[in-house]
Amino acid sequence: MVLIYRCAIILVSGTNNIKVGVVLKESSIKNIISKVNHDSIAEEVGLEVGDVLLSINGEMIEDIIEYKFYLAEEYLEIEIEKPDGEQWVIEIDKDYDEDLGIEFENPIIAEAKSCKNKCMFCFIDQLPKDMRKSLYFKDDDSRLSFLHGNYITLTNMRDEDIDKIIQYRISPINISVHTTNGQLRKKMLNNPKAGNILGIIKKLADNHIEMNCQIVLCHCINDGEELDNTLKDLGELSHAINSVAVVPVGLTRYREKLYPLQPFYKTTALNTIQQVESWQKKFHKTINRSLVHLSDEFYLLAEMPFPAYEDYDGFSQLENGVGMVVKFKKEFYDHLQKLKIPKFKSAKKVTVLTGTLIHNTMNELCQALNSKVDNFILQAIAIPNDYFGGQVSVTGLITATDILNRLKGIDLGEKIIIPISMLKSEEEVFLDDITVTELQNKLEVKVQVCEVEGSAFIDKALE
Repeated sequence: MVLIYRCAIILVSGTNNIKVGVVLKESSIKNIISKVNHDSIAEEVGLEVGDVLLSINGEMIEDIIEYKFYLAEEYLEIEIEKPDGEQWVIEIDKDYDEDLGIEFENPIIAEAKSCKNKCMFCFIDQLPKDMRKSLYFKDDDSRLSFLHGNYITLTNMRDEDIDKIIQYRISPINISVHTTNGQLRKKMLNNPKAGNILGIIKKLADNHIEMNCQIVLCHCINDGEELDNTLKDLGELSHAINSVAVVPVGLTRYREKLYPLQPFYKTTALNTIQQVESWQKKFHKTINRSLVHLSDEFYLLAEMPFPAYEDYDGFSQLENGVGMVVKFKKEFYDHLQKLKIPKFKSAKKVTVLTGTLIHNTMNELCQALNSKVDNFILQAIAIPNDYFGGQVSVTGLITATDILNRLKGIDLGEKIIIPISMLKSEEEVFLDDITVTELQNKLEVKVQVCEVEGSAFIDKALE
């Protein structure tokens, strides 16, 4: 039952155990609702796009973490302001952790915290000047870490902010560590407040906050002995640290007046693999898991075989490019083994686009599929990254501009397949602001977007 109180007039409607009361007052908080899901609690009580969330159980909602925290309770008293200024007080009985079914204009409700560091390896500082504006924003916000898996340095957080993470159980949290050497971290992040990272991690661990850690490895800076010391420190906190990803620094051709860094090549990548593998063996003996993982780039650069599928501890660092190749290949070959082979009456040709680093692997998979299917050719074409230049060779940073330049005069068949990692999240837009539709029109061939998943790749190629 819904009871709606408007100026002492009582209206009754609905069937759920929900009560709504109304008061009239002004509010400056604008947590504006942008979407109300169909058949949700929010829809049932009459919430609409444009309504403003004021409080839950008497607590003012200042960011998305507070919203998620208070929303988990079974009994809620929610205060909502309508566009005309009228306010509803809604009482709701629901299941624990059941969602209301609303989204906000600003996903984190509050203003996002920007990065205050000037990291020697920052990729955003290496971007050309003509890209879309949103790409130049450096976020360093614990709420985005919790919601979207972003990595944060914790350098712009006060003691109260750390306490808030603990109070609201923001877990897991993803932390850009880079090194546990305080003086070196200050230098790498170019921030005098960056030195106490190990102390903060220990405090979070003591309060049972789970963490994933990231190390952007810079040759002759935080590798070698410094990497050993960092992995030793993090290993001692393995009861709270789920995983540690080690990724090579990415260097574009736009590094004018930036700290001189060296890229990783075959020899240095191989040395890093051997070093990390020795730590993995130690961790397997002491905690029965690998804990630390190298991104796929190291193995591809070193031309070394990847670890076994089971060694990736559940693939918790895929967003850092850790284990993507191993996972993708297993999905591909598992699906290929049980695939019902289609029969094409006439020749069918399809093209898949890849970065230069992964091209040999993708070419291997194409040949495996081609050998199974008659009248079918799947070809992999590598796209050199002239847009960013430097040492950038990963597929996710390919632009439509480079695709157009590379594919001139090539027989692409009836369609091309691109991975979704090339595009902006939830939008079919490349890094250079060209849309998939625009690319398709310029190439005069169908462009299909595919999830980075082995079985989906096969199905997309053959459909």
